[in-house]
Amino acid sequence: MLEIKGLNQYYGGSHALRGIDLSVPRGACTALLGRNGVGKTTLLKCLMGLLPVESGQVAFDGRDITKFAPHQRARLGIGYVPQGREIFPRLTVAENLAVGAEAAGGADRETRAEVEALFPVLGAMQHRRGGDLSGGQQQQLAIGRALMSRPRLLLLDEPTEGIQPSTIKEIERALRALLARGITLVLVEQYLDFAMALAQQYAIFSRGEIVDRGAIADLRVADAHKHLAV
Repeated sequence: MLEIKGLNQYYGGSHALRGIDLSVPRGACTALLGRNGVGKTTLLKCLMGLLPVESGQVAFDGRDITKFAPHQRARLGIGYVPQGREIFPRLTVAENLAVGAEAAGGADRETRAEVEALFPVLGAMQHRRGGDLSGGQQQQLAIGRALMSRPRLLLLDEPTEGIQPSTIKEIERALRALLARGITLVLVEQYLDFAMALAQQYAIFSRGEIVDRGAIADLRVADAHKHLAV
């Protein structure tokens, strides 16, 4: 579904991503692992069109989207849940969801109902401002907002960061339901147990490069922890 070939990206004079090659299969979860600052978030931003690619190619369903703007990618079926949630704190839950729908040209009531079925708290708090929600509720809102565009590929950046365990379980349940519907996930995650519970394949990043990859069933936990430790 998603093919990344020879992708290079720079922050000023820093070579942030170095020749990234990665294939993301349809309907599966691919976990991107590694400590902070090794290029995982940068890659997601490149995939969403928020950062330019210096060289290389990004293809989605066989179509070269390397030069596409973020709104064009959204309308093709790519959704993005950024690190830190980045909800609109002064807008209500309902308004935040409506913004997500507009990213893909609008959504119907059925989509809204599906999102609220995944995250019932969003229906119960639809008139509350996003900034008044707890961290876990804001994360559910961020995911729900991305789902309003009915993506076929969902990019998630650290969805468990700063979230209490009970809410992490709710997020895991929702992501499992998305996989069951055939939605493809790319998951940047520091919480290894969470990543291993959801993903079918992994790629470990170090200094802007992929240093290990494979089926999650073959991941050696001790080796993964070496790349996750500060």
